[in-house]
Amino acid sequence: VALFLGTVRELTEERQTLALDYEAYPAMAEKKMAEIEGETRERWPVGEMAMVHRLGHLKLGDVSVAVAVSCPHRSQAFEACRFAIDRVKEIVPIWKKENWADGSTEWV
Repeated sequence: VALFLGTVRELTEERQTLALDYEAYPAMAEKKMAEIEGETRERWPVGEMAMVHRLGHLKLGDVSVAVAVSCPHRSQAFEACRFAIDRVKEIVPIWKKENWADGSTEWV
């Protein structure tokens, strides 16, 4: 089993982050995540797979996204897990607002 946990980082391009706010179009996000699971299963011999992305206000160190993939061999599981998280970032309609230490915010 390979597991990726994405966390809220303290620094983004040398800017101090206080928190992140995530918003989504839930029905479309779920549809796209199901697509990603299908794509992953077509490419690797996946046994079990789970993907979760949190929404709302997250503080430093909080886990924002989790992807877990089981395959017969660890190299396959790691490759499949990396593929899945990359696809989540590419196609799932989830938006992130950075809350900076200087009081400003920015949707990225």
